[in-house]
Amino acid sequence: MSRKEAGKKHDVRRRLLVKEDLVYGPLLSRRLGRSLGVNLLGAGEKLCSFNCRYCQCGWTARPILEVGELIADFPAGEKVADALEARLQQVCRESIPIDAITFSGNGEPTLHPELMAIVKAASVLRDRFVPHAKLAILSNSSTVYRPEIRAALECVDLKLMKLDAGSEALMRRINLPAKGCDFAQMLQGLAQLDGVLLQAMFVWGRVANTAPVAIREWADRVAAIRPLGVQVYTLDRVPADSGLTPVSRVVLDSIARYARRRAHVAIEVY
Repeated sequence: MSRKEAGKKHDVRRRLLVKEDLVYGPLLSRRLGRSLGVNLLGAGEKLCSFNCRYCQCGWTARPILEVGELIADFPAGEKVADALEARLQQVCRESIPIDAITFSGNGEPTLHPELMAIVKAASVLRDRFVPHAKLAILSNSSTVYRPEIRAALECVDLKLMKLDAGSEALMRRINLPAKGCDFAQMLQGLAQLDGVLLQAMFVWGRVANTAPVAIREWADRVAAIRPLGVQVYTLDRVPADSGLTPVSRVVLDSIARYARRRAHVAIEVY
């Protein structure tokens, strides 16, 4: 089944949430400021290695770790660069402030087979049009074990990498990863990535990751990775799984305090 055919099985709400443009925004981000998004997954359908219950874009039709025959669905790197250049030209003409150029969009951006070339092109364009802006990426960390992915990520200023659980069992319940995803490899890749910033989504409901043992295991993983910092947050939009609910600010603050003491890492609550 093609990606397009698989997408027809999913609801209208999800199709409305995916990005239709290669470059979108700028949007006001809680963590990145005024962010110009770069959608590396193409228009229309979500493509991801995870099927996170909390995803605002809905369920993933077919989670994948390897591109395979879906390579034709990705926008060419040159096309992405052209779209970014055109939008940056417009941004400069209209004096629109930009804090970050963020690789994100309809799924997991590191799945794009031309990731390194796109990052390098974006860096050149950033220096030319908005030199004060940061290059950022939002990733679920599933591919970080691959040396070529880490090499591309090293060229990005803000590497915002996902870690929602401290155990493989809980990660699989929350993130519902593609077949072949290896939690131990993912942790090792994160530890090998310089300047990583971890992001953790905490939820209640059908699945929860706030129990004391879950927080202790998560904090120990954070300590082993030694990130520059950690961003802790909860649901802000409608999740794919309607059985999830946001965690209270009091609980988030408690998680952050505990993890700061145990992992000796700067942790911010959003």
